[in-house]
Amino acid sequence: MPASASNRRLSLQNRIAVGLLLAAALAAVAIIVIANLRAGGEPAGADATQAQVVRDDSHRLHEAPEEKAVLVEFLDFECEACLAAHPLVEELIAEHGENLTVVSRYFPLPGHPNSGTSAAAVEAAAQQGQFQQMHALMFEKQTEWSHNAESQAETFRGYASSLGLDMTAYDAAIADPATMERINADKNDGVALDVQGTPTFFLEGRLIQPSSTEEFRSLIEAAVRD
Repeated sequence: MPASASNRRLSLQNRIAVGLLLAAALAAVAIIVIANLRAGGEPAGADATQAQVVRDDSHRLHEAPEEKAVLVEFLDFECEACLAAHPLVEELIAEHGENLTVVSRYFPLPGHPNSGTSAAAVEAAAQQGQFQQMHALMFEKQTEWSHNAESQAETFRGYASSLGLDMTAYDAAIADPATMERINADKNDGVALDVQGTPTFFLEGRLIQPSSTEEFRSLIEAAVRD
């Protein structure tokens, strides 16, 4: 492998490793957030006995033609750790997409000013069959819009327009309370499943907490071999 390619791969792995460590640190903060949320009463639908890691209507980032394993990610589009993990998720799809289905579920965190707004934009795009495309745009451009106290709704509307969406339908979806209810349904499952930060991954229905990209890859490889 040329030195430049090797260096790029190492740089990517370093970013992902930092992202995983950041996710662990954010999880410690998120525990307080989730605890406070529960102290005020668990949201409707957050019954742990009814919660599901993946549902029939959960968004498939990738659906394997010969599925052997399902990886589910609870994510926040404004989360830096989710951005750092995103290239690894894409690599896993490229390497194991024949057998690995990848599901994305919304888990917007209160500390991120546009996490709910970005999730609504992605859900509105999903209603027009453009979930994967808007999902990709949110992470591609995250550093341009994230952690801004002002609403980024118009920025996200611009993304929708660039994808060629029907903007009348997009605006209607954004205004429809059912869109946020759909997002909250994902989050309610996450809270009930003890998701305490983002990204949080479940593999074959079980929570996984890999401490390195190598461990993550090993878990996926073992799952698609079975």
